[in-house]
Amino acid sequence: MGPPSFVHGTQEQKKEHLGRILSGEVLWCQGFSEPNAGSDLASLQTWAVRDGDDYVINGQKIWTSLAQYAHWVFMLARTDPEAPKHRGISYFLVDMKTPGIEVRPLVDLSNRRMFNEVYFDNARVPARNLVGEENRGWYIGTTTLDFERSSVGAAVGNRLALEDIVRYAREHAGQGDCTLTRNPTVRLELADRLVEAHVSRLMSYRVISMQARGLIPNYEASMTKVYASELSQRIANTGMKVIGLYGGIYGDMAPRRGRWERAYLQSMGATIAAGTSEIQRNIIATRGLGLPRD
Repeated sequence: MGPPSFVHGTQEQKKEHLGRILSGEVLWCQGFSEPNAGSDLASLQTWAVRDGDDYVINGQKIWTSLAQYAHWVFMLARTDPEAPKHRGISYFLVDMKTPGIEVRPLVDLSNRRMFNEVYFDNARVPARNLVGEENRGWYIGTTTLDFERSSVGAAVGNRLALEDIVRYAREHAGQGDCTLTRNPTVRLELADRLVEAHVSRLMSYRVISMQARGLIPNYEASMTKVYASELSQRIANTGMKVIGLYGGIYGDMAPRRGRWERAYLQSMGATIAAGTSEIQRNIIATRGLGLPRD
């Protein structure tokens, strides 16, 4: 929410929210995806109707990360059902304590309760919480995604995860519970991951340099996102190879308390969240390389 507010938010919205975002006082969640509007996000059907000084919102969001803890949600809702689907959407900031909002947790492959369904039943939102112009929310949403896909945090996380795998491999080299003992070629795979992690960091630096100049990364962010998310899957896979048969257990008996088992399961969704790898490659092809859409 922070970066898009600099681009599209009012001074009042910036004053109300930015300081508390920076301090960590307020946690936000993202209300974009719906049961029938994931990759085709512009088909969303959650709707908002102006009623005096408020908008009344009805509908459902899904895969809303950490909604059970969030204080606020930034979300997209349809405000003109007759307009072309990309043009009838508006962008709202909604207090999660608003009456009519219900959060239901979802359990993922690694048994985490991070994702949620969020239901809106006549939730009244002050009109001052509309960001930008009514029916122009799609373009604010794409700005949000451009910043989200920058994947600066992912580059750091991938490198730290890989360094931990390398530490484990060094500590257990020559022992029966380490794949390096039985398959020395895993060393080459670790070397490949280290090179890729460095490349991922440099791609993130490119995005950071654009942001520092006041630019909004577009296809550059998609390049960084698709590379970092697919790298996280390769790193998780390498970690499982290093620990071998211990990769099937959790808890105190597992190496690093099952950290890589969870990472392996969680990485399955990395190339779906924030736009699938297929979507990212389409953006790179059309906006980065200038290729035709057809």
